[in-house]
Amino acid sequence: MATRNNTVEITEFIITGFNDLEHPKAVGIVILMIYSLILLGSTTNICIIASDKRLHTPMYFFICNLAIVDMMYSSSASVTMLTILLVGVKTVSYKPCAAQMFVYHMGDFMEAFAIGLMAFDRLVAISNPLRYHSIITTNRILLLTITAWIISSSYMGFITGIVDGLPYCRPVIKYIFCDYPGLVRAACVNPDDYFVLTTIALVLLIYGNFVFILLSYIWIICTVFKISSESRKHMFSTCFSHMIVVVCYFVPKFVANILTRVGLVLTIPERNGLHIVATLVPSLVNPLVYCLRTKEIRNRILRIFKNNIVIPSK
Repeated sequence: MATRNNTVEITEFIITGFNDLEHPKAVGIVILMIYSLILLGSTTNICIIASDKRLHTPMYFFICNLAIVDMMYSSSASVTMLTILLVGVKTVSYKPCAAQMFVYHMGDFMEAFAIGLMAFDRLVAISNPLRYHSIITTNRILLLTITAWIISSSYMGFITGIVDGLPYCRPVIKYIFCDYPGLVRAACVNPDDYFVLTTIALVLLIYGNFVFILLSYIWIICTVFKISSESRKHMFSTCFSHMIVVVCYFVPKFVANILTRVGLVLTIPERNGLHIVATLVPSLVNPLVYCLRTKEIRNRILRIFKNNIVIPSK
């Protein structure tokens, strides 16, 4: 690294967020198991939906989109964490670190968009079932999904450009993988000035989706009270899986972004632990919820297991 005017030319960063762990390999094995389950569950959902033409409907398209996002989001952080914890390599080259930051935050925004799109699908299905197929068309769901990906990737391209132009003072990231706060705090700048943009994006892209989801469920509840009790149970069962997904994604976000601004103080290890939960738990829960609670996917998995059971001959 060449030094110039109190700045250094960064070729790699040292990740120090796990330095205080007493049993890094044990934590690494747990993260590896969770990450493996995420990949297995998400891949299973995608393969089952792709191979069954009866499941080529908007709702299952949104489940596939969420599965892709889950794999991307969890992979962006897990690879670095596993390399540090299991292999013991704490350094990350500059360009891979910036690329990881891009993918991680894009995956974060896409999680919010994917959950919001699923809420829109449920809203139309319950509040306007007779016009569902005329409103939720293939072209519209493709347009909405592609637009979400374009917004997320464009914003993160802009943010990555800002990070790439920062003057860096130290090659150390105090967190557990490469993300925007870690890179900004490693630079010779006042980080508060650079968190304005991310705060705006957080409000518009993540909490904007949360407000839409909340309003959708208020409308759904008002609609459900107008129908029979039997239909009400069916509607609740339909939305329950999505509500689990919403809670698992947004609760850690509220703790990290809202409660810490109104008095909750977290140490760096506690913040790092919260980041692990916020990154891996939603991506783990999502495929499990849709495997276990979606009748069509669950039945298809059971049929696959039954067809592959070999009864030994006597």
